[in-house]
Amino acid sequence: MSDLLQQLEALTAKQGKFLNKGGLCVALVVTRTALELGLPLDAASLRTEEGGQVKGLGKAAVQSILAEYGITKVLAEEGGRTSRGSLGLMESYVAVLNTAQKKNAKVDLKSAMTWWIEKVKLHFASEGPKFHFDNGKSIAANVADIFAQAAEIQKNSGGASFVGAMLQHLVGAKLDIVLGAGVASHHGSSVADGPTERQADFEVNGVAIHVTTHPSEALIRKAARNLQAGLKPVIVTLADGVEGAAYLLKNTEWKDRIDVIDATQFLTANVYERSLFKAEECKATLSSILTRYNEIVAACETDPVLQIRF
Repeated sequence: MSDLLQQLEALTAKQGKFLNKGGLCVALVVTRTALELGLPLDAASLRTEEGGQVKGLGKAAVQSILAEYGITKVLAEEGGRTSRGSLGLMESYVAVLNTAQKKNAKVDLKSAMTWWIEKVKLHFASEGPKFHFDNGKSIAANVADIFAQAAEIQKNSGGASFVGAMLQHLVGAKLDIVLGAGVASHHGSSVADGPTERQADFEVNGVAIHVTTHPSEALIRKAARNLQAGLKPVIVTLADGVEGAAYLLKNTEWKDRIDVIDATQFLTANVYERSLFKAEECKATLSSILTRYNEIVAACETDPVLQIRF
């Protein structure tokens, strides 16, 4: 790690507000200013004429920087302009940059920007999906919104399959609500079927339930083995996955023997049924599924981002 990055680590450890939305906005804009104007920077010149805010700080500026790194999620609606202490954070960061420039005339500001971008990604990853029930929308749309949030987190976090993990545990939560806790076994999303001798993600009363975001030929073969073992295979997937599974099953001997279900509809139907088709009960029913989901995640996963916030 370079000397500058070590100083940034020390700076954020000392002033934790740099890792909040407002602090990250300040860091991004000041780094961009340093890239454009060069070092050293004059902290006084980075104040607005009124002296109460950081010059150039705002949503448009911040989102423009994030867009260059493929991030579309909004970091802060005000872009840090209204965050208390922004001026103090700016001055502290400018001092670090200027000190680094005195020690080494060639400060790698691009690496500094990349470092801050990674902190932004971690910030997004620390915020799990939020459940907001919109009475003006269908149940399916409310469920789809949760998956959309997970997809956005996955996109900005570079790696882990948040959508797949969420899908698995939401299906598990529904099974627990319908059958009672203990009937279906729950496992971490990264645990393969093989080592646990599982035939599928869930096996209940002769039904083998496979949960996936992207059905594959390997999954179809596994479902076929379920049939040979006397089990009834069901694939639960997202809307695009339903089409993919249908394509893979086309012209095979299993096309009429393996059920493929859209996960959103799978959950939506349960909400209506458990609510006895009483519209006023749907929110509470969906909330109960999500509450059970959080309990499963707490027991089976280590990443807090998978928790749904209420």
